[in-house]
Order: sequence, then C-alpha cells, then structure tokens
Amino acid sequence: MRVNRDVEGDVNAVNDRLADATAMGAVTLLVGDVDAMTRFYRDVVTLNVQDASGDTVTLGRAGRPLLILRHEPSLRHAPSGSAGLYHTAIVFESQEALAAALYSIARQAPGSFTGSADHLVSQAFYFTDPEGNGLELYWDRDRSEWSWTHGQVEMSTLYLDPNRFLADHLTPEAAAGSTGDSTAQVGHVHLSVGDVETARDFYVDALGFDTTAALGNTALFVSAGGYHHHMAMNVWESRGAPPRMPALGLGLVNLSLPATDDLGELEERLRHHGFQVRDDGQTLSFNDPWNNQLRASVAA
Repeated sequence: MRVNRDVEGDVNAVNDRLADATAMGAVTLLVGDVDAMTRFYRDVVTLNVQDASGDTVTLGRAGRPLLILRHEPSLRHAPSGSAGLYHTAIVFESQEALAAALYSIARQAPGSFTGSADHLVSQAFYFTDPEGNGLELYWDRDRSEWSWTHGQVEMSTLYLDPNRFLADHLTPEAAAGSTGDSTAQVGHVHLSVGDVETARDFYVDALGFDTTAALGNTALFVSAGGYHHHMAMNVWESRGAPPRMPALGLGLVNLSLPATDDLGELEERLRHHGFQVRDDGQTLSFNDPWNNQLRASVAA
C-alpha cells in the first residue's frame, strides 16, 4: 500500500513508511590504498580511528562510526557515468566544529575542495577524497528555520564564501591545531543512479522514505521524520546507468531503525514490492536497482 503524506502532517497509514527516528549509519567505502585513505580521513578530515582490524579501518567521532574503509586491492574504479556514490555527507554539531575540520583540510589538502553552498537548510562544503569519492561536510540550521510548502522543503544553492565562514567560526584552539572530539554523524548519502522514477519506486514506495524535494527528472531527495534529506539520488553524471559491477567506491549504506518491529515491517514491505532481502536475524541486507548495497539494523 502506498500512501502520500505531508512529512509534517499526521499519518494514519500503518507499516508503509520508515519510522520517524530512522537515521543513517556508517558508510563503507571499498578502497585500493587503505593507508592513504586512512591518512586523509584521519589527519586531514580529522576523524578518529576507532578500529583497525585486518583490511578494515573504522573512523568516526565521539564513539560513533562514520566511515568504514575496506581494502579491496583487486577492484578497479568504475567507468565514468556509472551508478554509485555521489557523496557521503557528514553533519557537524556546530559551525565551530565544522570550521575546525575545514581549516585542517585547507592547510593539508586544499586541492580536495570542490565547492561550497548555502542550501537554506544547511551550510555545506564539498571535497573529493584521494580515490575520487565525493565528501560533503555540513552544518544544519535549526528545523524551525526550514520552510516547507506542500510537503516539500525549500532548498537552494546560494553562494557561501569558505574564507568568510572560517573567519566567522574558526576558534583559536582549532587554528592552533586542536580539533577536539565534537560529535558528528552521517547526515545523508547521495547516490548517482540511472533514472529518478526507478529510484522513487525503490526508495519511496518500497523502502519507505518520504519525498522531500525533487528536481524534475534529474534528482530526488528523501527522508524520514521530516529531515531535509537522509538520501538523495541524481542522474547528473549517470543517466541511463545500468546495475553496478564490483568496483572501488561505495561498499555499503547503513540505515539505523529505532525498533525491531520497524525492521520487520521494512522486510515485509521490501518483499511485497518484489525485492530480495537477506535476513541474518539482526540485520536486513538488500540492493537497490543499481546494485548499491544497503543494510538496515536496530539502533544500539
């Protein structure tokens, strides 16, 4: 059953949407040079190594895992125009915490910077890591400042001067090289896909996100619980892309659900829509139409 709703309104339907408290978990990247990628995310982006076991390194902030780097030296980069990761987006708790990370990148890897924008709901800065994966670092404005019209959140792409942002928010401690251990989390994951309508069928109708914004047939933004977006899909560089073959880049997108019942409802919904689900008793694993791998589990 598919029910349209305003994300700020009441919901009478049962079992067809993700729970409001759904959040994004850590993103796994398949990497060719795990040492170089660890140095970038640890020393430049200022994440902390939480675990390094065998061929896998987990990085995060304040005990929360954000990125998992898995060494896959046998894989190669996907061809241009492929589906896969557009960017992983990490949201910081404050403008000061974001400025500290930006300052570190500006000093150590200025060539990784690809742009910045004020999106009305957030202030965002964009980078490319050493293996070509997109990275967004951002700060959210308070939800009371977001504007909604007919269930769609107002977002834009306005000029944001990174130097002005640093001048306004960089603390003396951060400028001296101390970034502290402020909290951060994966705010959203943005994918490159082959077409938006198929993405809507999967991520809205089957997975159970709400549409929060759409750019015609070029991009779709979806969320749970009235967030501006937990995931996005676009065809800007990948229109018509077929399902992915194994390659470096995106390995796994994790979804964190609030309760076991939510996990069971998700499994039932996916199977109802004809998608295969692997259930190990604690997590659900499944692929979207482009073989992007997702996993859902109950929040610790």
